[in-house]
Amino acid sequence: MARTPYSYQNNPNLPNEQYRHAFTQKELDEYVKCAEDPVYFARKYIKIINVDRGLIPFEMWDFQERMLQTFHDNRFSICKLPRQVGKSTTSVAYILHQILFNENFVVAILANRAPTARELLGKLKLAFEYLPMFLKQGIKEWNKGSIWLANGSRVLADSTSGSSVRGFSFNLIFLDEFAFVPNNIAEEFFNSTYPTISSGQSSKVVIVSTPNGMNLFYKMWQKAIDKTSTYIPIEIHWSMVPGRDQAWAEETIRNTSQRQFDQEFGCEFLGSSNTLINGAKLASLHWKEPISKTECMDVFEHPIPKHTYVLTADVSEGQGLDYSSFSIFDVTEIPYRQVAKYRNNEISPMLLPAVIHSAATIYNEAFVLIEINSIGLQVADILHYELAYENLLKFQIKGKQGMQASGGFAAGKNKLAFGLRITAQSKMIGCANLKTLVESDKLILNDEDTITELYSFSATKKTFAAEEGSNDDLAMTLVHFGWLTAQKLFKETVSNDIRYALQKEISYLQDVENVPFGFIDNGLDDYVEEKDADGDRWVREREQLYPFDDLNYKWDGRL
Repeated sequence: MARTPYSYQNNPNLPNEQYRHAFTQKELDEYVKCAEDPVYFARKYIKIINVDRGLIPFEMWDFQERMLQTFHDNRFSICKLPRQVGKSTTSVAYILHQILFNENFVVAILANRAPTARELLGKLKLAFEYLPMFLKQGIKEWNKGSIWLANGSRVLADSTSGSSVRGFSFNLIFLDEFAFVPNNIAEEFFNSTYPTISSGQSSKVVIVSTPNGMNLFYKMWQKAIDKTSTYIPIEIHWSMVPGRDQAWAEETIRNTSQRQFDQEFGCEFLGSSNTLINGAKLASLHWKEPISKTECMDVFEHPIPKHTYVLTADVSEGQGLDYSSFSIFDVTEIPYRQVAKYRNNEISPMLLPAVIHSAATIYNEAFVLIEINSIGLQVADILHYELAYENLLKFQIKGKQGMQASGGFAAGKNKLAFGLRITAQSKMIGCANLKTLVESDKLILNDEDTITELYSFSATKKTFAAEEGSNDDLAMTLVHFGWLTAQKLFKETVSNDIRYALQKEISYLQDVENVPFGFIDNGLDDYVEEKDADGDRWVREREQLYPFDDLNYKWDGRL
């Protein structure tokens, strides 16, 4: 095509915004037909570059047509796709159709990395250039990360983040390879952009990805499958691609691995092989919708008279980073049940004690266990000294007896802490017991956020923690609960009312040791010494390193 005065930046394939096409009747009829039918438009006018054949028409497979039509007919779509099924071309065809045949239609192409999003935009630009002139719009801007057409429609390409599209109003947000976006970024994105999306009557979201573990994409896919969201699920099996048969699958597995094939072509949601809870069990966990919900607290069961509850808390500084969280458990009988959860990354530690006090009081004056390694100590002190909450579990250091959960006070050289100071060994115990409880169905988890955190709660060199880009604040409330259930008194009384057992223990200690409130004995015999992060020396009983006979692995004493 020869360059004309109406070429954009001397590119003959790009008309500038002054260009006006003189339609023939045939072209006009064809234009209307394309505008009404995106599948027809893509099949007839989209071209792609083939490695062997060069520039060729987009020969659509049946499932690609269904994808395109689903995008067109629904506001919210989510696609679980294998590798190399032409998702990019199908996506480009739909986006291009929308910006050509709608005025002021604004699209965001977002991916796990900005270069990935811009690569998709590049394919859209190529498809645009090879359209016939009567289907094109004039170009106002044609940049590396965006295009702007004369009809007012725009496309922006960037990474998925909370700030990437903030301040814009979009008609379509296209999320590419969403499973590869870190959980914290993905959650921040939806928290910041979804209100804008949902405020419109026709705004659309299309999510396309190959699975990558159990993350927010997995959660959104499960909701779509369960029909608890309005997303329409689209799933493509590798065998639907022409030329892919069992022989192809076997060859691919030989050249890669079974696990890689299962994830990238079988589209299975495989958890990290290093998660605390094994992948099969994680896949079987299902959350419940809360029966009541506030901004930060979800309730799954209201308190039952005479039932015993435990609240375990993990505290942050309330600066918009890590979350202050707590979980409430019904421990009246096995299986224990998570009945409520709280999660807030903005609340001040000065205000959190009142929230804990209120929730614990509602749940029959629940026993409260707070992690006090840092700012949690302040929370525990306020809860005890200022709010006078009686059922706050404490720790007592009693020489070789080690660190023990306690209901009373210590005198003399004995130390007293109003909460749980996490050390390597205490975290190990909590993790080991949590694993056993969940995998043996002795602990029922109801909260979506809690289960999601377990997907990425994985082994590091020395412990278990959230994978990069994920949170573990709620997971740690489970670890604290796991530690508590390893205590001797708790284990002896789980089938009865633990409150009654505590009262009996208190009475005994008042008579024998003259301790006014008693303590929960851990019942261990051998002892080891350790130092925490603050340099304090703790005496720990060695049996706590291996508290269970049914673990399917051993813990390294170096942890």
